[in-house]
Amino acid sequence: MSHVGVPRGTVRKRRSLALLTTGVLTIPVLAGCTSGGEETSRGVPQDIAPTARQAVADGSTVNWAVDAMPATFNAFQADADSATLRITGALLPTLFPMDKFGRPKLNPDYLESAKIIEREPKQVVLYKLNQQAVWSDGREIGAPDFVAQWRALRGKDSAFWTARNSGYERIEKIERGADDLQVRVTFAKPYADWRALFSPLYPKEITGSPDSFNDGARTTLKNTAGPFVLRGVSKAKGTVTLARNPRWWGDKAKLDTLVFRAVAAGDRTEALADGTVDVADIDAATADRIALARRDRGSNGQPPAHGPGSETTPAAALRSWALAHGSDEEAAEIAQAAREKNRKAVVAYIAEQKALRDFAVRKSLEPAYTQLALNGESGPLADDRVRRAVARALDREELARTVLGPLGLPAKPLGSHLALAGQPGYKDGSGALGDQNTKEAQALLADAGWTRGGAAQPPKDTKAGSEAEKKGDQGDKGEESDAEGAKEAAEKKTAEGAQSEKAGRDTEEKEAEREKAEKAEKAEKAEKKEAEGENAEGEKADQASEDSAASRDEGLYIVGEDNKPGGHAPAQAASTGGASAIHVLASGRTAATQSAALRRQAGALGEDGAVAAQDKQPGGAAGAYAPVGTAAPAPAAAKGQLGKDGKALTLRFVLPSGPGSQSLRSVGDKIAVMLEKIGIGTEIIKVPDESYFKDHVASGAYDLALYSWPATAYPATDGRPIYAKPEPATDGSLLVEQNYTRVGTDHIDQLFDQAAAELDEKAARELLKQADARIWAAAGSIPLFQRPQLVAVDKKLANVGAFGFAAPRYQDIGFKNRQAAGSPADRKK
Repeated sequence: MSHVGVPRGTVRKRRSLALLTTGVLTIPVLAGCTSGGEETSRGVPQDIAPTARQAVADGSTVNWAVDAMPATFNAFQADADSATLRITGALLPTLFPMDKFGRPKLNPDYLESAKIIEREPKQVVLYKLNQQAVWSDGREIGAPDFVAQWRALRGKDSAFWTARNSGYERIEKIERGADDLQVRVTFAKPYADWRALFSPLYPKEITGSPDSFNDGARTTLKNTAGPFVLRGVSKAKGTVTLARNPRWWGDKAKLDTLVFRAVAAGDRTEALADGTVDVADIDAATADRIALARRDRGSNGQPPAHGPGSETTPAAALRSWALAHGSDEEAAEIAQAAREKNRKAVVAYIAEQKALRDFAVRKSLEPAYTQLALNGESGPLADDRVRRAVARALDREELARTVLGPLGLPAKPLGSHLALAGQPGYKDGSGALGDQNTKEAQALLADAGWTRGGAAQPPKDTKAGSEAEKKGDQGDKGEESDAEGAKEAAEKKTAEGAQSEKAGRDTEEKEAEREKAEKAEKAEKAEKKEAEGENAEGEKADQASEDSAASRDEGLYIVGEDNKPGGHAPAQAASTGGASAIHVLASGRTAATQSAALRRQAGALGEDGAVAAQDKQPGGAAGAYAPVGTAAPAPAAAKGQLGKDGKALTLRFVLPSGPGSQSLRSVGDKIAVMLEKIGIGTEIIKVPDESYFKDHVASGAYDLALYSWPATAYPATDGRPIYAKPEPATDGSLLVEQNYTRVGTDHIDQLFDQAAAELDEKAARELLKQADARIWAAAGSIPLFQRPQLVAVDKKLANVGAFGFAAPRYQDIGFKNRQAAGSPADRKK
């Protein structure tokens, strides 16, 4: 299941060209900086119900949910996505898949051995292939396949549309070894991550020409070499069907067929319940549904205490029954329809819950981490002191608890950009930046010139006699003229009032009698509608509760479409045709405070929100008619906000708005509160999920953003393009590929280059630790936590679930022996 904030296809595209941005940071003695942690911290184990192959039944079909139909089956193209990688993993050779500890491990199904046999004068790697390894057409896997893939991906022929060439450009030549089963690869430059190459390995029929590479593998794979072969693709049904490979030389696949089915995240609960899928990545809400279903197994047919109608009180149920059977036919009809709708919803919910009992939630930590990205290209965050202040304001442990705690997973913040807990070489390097410290954060901001009164100070380059001041002088003259006119008008009104005073008294007596009669009539009506009034009050209370809950859930308030917090809404909504509209939102609490402050300025409210005492007296509120140009008082929530040169320190915080991004928004809300404590304001901008990354993060239209990067066994190769120093293009723009924070340094680049060329693994890890310390100190990317991995699986299935770091062994997946082979394929719940 894909998640908002994960760059599309990044698992493979991390190995690509470097990004260019600005920002050089000089930090003394970073190599030894650390906040502790062991060389190899213990990670969370995978949860796949491991079962010996002899205990797994032969036959049957498994339906596995993916987010969407793959755009291509070529994993090296720019639009390859998670479905591409999931499916090709069962069809094509991966020479060094990751194991459960996040380490590359030789795959004996394809290799007998692979090692460096020469280091001087040039690095030479010798691959010895499994002599049984063949493509599905019967041809042996050999050197021609390696050569064709190298030529397609080395970057010298632009006719091949590739998304990356990292590592392949370092190869000087590939040749046959002592026999057809040996492949000898010579490198022009040393390459430590040579195990990353040739995975997946495509047959020469696909990589041998630009036409077959660009188009031939987009919709089909005719020649494969995995435990399964591609049987068919149905766009109408949204399925990709794999069948057992009759030429597979390794352990025979337990399943007859494996179907990958496109199911949107919001439809997965229903798909699980009706038997459409057997395996699906899920969110926390669906996991809760499954947990409740299994808990209610022994309820003896009693209706669940959750789901539709579960929050209806006895009084509300009685009112609903009374309305449905009352004398008011129209009201009765509406109430009966609502009751029938609710009844059907309850029946459907109970049926779904009964079906969900057959599933288990297998959970671990996903091989990916969520980070807070700080865009250092321009604005306040171009100053490394402000970026470090933001980082020092964050309580990363609290943020980790927000997401991982409710799921029962270890809520420990991540301490590295280049390795995850449990991987070799992992060590917490956050000490290079420092732990959460409000005072230190405030000191950094003060050093950068951001002060409490800075927002009210004019810019330093403001000149005397400016246009604004001249306009102010003209305004003062106009005010004097207006005051004289107002005085004359007041004298005239006083004279007219004296003449009409007597008539006014007569009128007042008549009005008093009329008001008395109206009050009596209202009292009589009130008695008749007392019962109705009670019902209405209940409904209003329910609505108020819903509104309050919605406010707490979102914590956001739409303040206009002009990209300015607190701006007046236009009289008529602008058309959103063509370009997508962006709604700028502010904290609901802040918006309410601002509203109250503005009303107080007009004399409408007192400090406690009640009508001010002076409003009840002649003359109105003091200061309600301030001279033109008088600055409005700052809202209460903004009184502690920092500023400089007349500008408040406010950062644009872009967050996705979709229903599947609630946890990300919760983290964003907490971050905004933490920043508020040190005087930094946040302008929260909620955008559609589909445009979040491409139109905002990748384009740089943000100050703060939350998104994720996948784990890698090859940080020297995959990490460099993410953290490389920016450099301007010939047209003055920045060449950005994956460094979306636009923060980098020369030293970081040098450390990555050295690590990539270092063939001693221990020395390479030390260089990467130094690079990680520098990345922490630059404060462009703040790792928060490793993401949770929740997978709903038919509880009778074995060797599948939350894999963690490890690649699935598709040939071992199947139903346990006591389940009759074949029956799960037609299971309907």
